[in-house]
Amino acid sequence: QVQLVESGGGLVQAGGSLRLSCAASGTTFNFITMGWYRQAPGNQREWVAIISRGGGTNYADSVKGRFTISRDNAKNTLYLQMNGLKPEDTAVYYCSAKQSIGQPTTWGQGTQVTVSS
Repeated sequence: QVQLVESGGGLVQAGGSLRLSCAASGTTFNFITMGWYRQAPGNQREWVAIISRGGGTNYADSVKGRFTISRDNAKNTLYLQMNGLKPEDTAVYYCSAKQSIGQPTTWGQGTQVTVSS
């Protein structure tokens, strides 16, 4: 069973930066995909970024050029470097991981990111 724990959230001024981490523990595999999602109060959870086992990445248009997703496969850790933060980035950020095709996606508990105007 895989457990994911996010960290690195907090309060930051607009234009600032944060680096989120997501550490996997338990029985782990080299995940085929890992990703970041976010949800603001009253909004739907939205996809932010995804990274494949081989390092290929994709981003939501809203964060392209500002956010960078990366992973350390040896440590089973996912990162999200967030630069040029905007108030609209305020949300709870969740990490996800999928071990293989046919396995359910595992979700973390989330970490709050608040960007002040």
